[in-house]
Amino acid sequence: MRIIAVPLFVWLVLKGNHVDHRWMWWSFVCFVGLMITDKLDGDIARKHNLVTNFGKIADPIADKALMISAFVSLNIVVDLPVWITVVVVVRELGITLWRMVQLRSGRVVPASKGGKLKTALQSLAIALFLIPAPSWAHWPIYAVMYAAVLVTVVTGVQYVWDSRKANNV
Repeated sequence: MRIIAVPLFVWLVLKGNHVDHRWMWWSFVCFVGLMITDKLDGDIARKHNLVTNFGKIADPIADKALMISAFVSLNIVVDLPVWITVVVVVRELGITLWRMVQLRSGRVVPASKGGKLKTALQSLAIALFLIPAPSWAHWPIYAVMYAAVLVTVVTGVQYVWDSRKANNV
């Protein structure tokens, strides 16, 4: 469901173009709804032992699709620097590919607390960019985004470092 909803989210952001407040609020509501359903989906699957191979593949795809789409959409409608999106996309896809390689070698790279913090900060930063905010909020919103980018990079490096140490690679 979340994968199918990503194009709706992108359409809402582009329709709002960061000038039509109604559409931007709808894009915010859609984004928050998708993030809540992501959390609920994972919690319910674990609580009721409903973890499936499909879910293990589809959930990360939905997560990456939403986050990458959100950053690219913000590049189009807001003055979000492209380098931020590039850093996030390279980290997200790089770690995903690296995890697949590790898995083929019989090594599992589990999610970390830092990765969860990264997701929370990225989500907050995107949400803040989506809401129509007064001009004075520009700097605090960018501060959250820069913090999200910093944590994105640090956790990406930490994943590789910790895994290499654990597997003596």
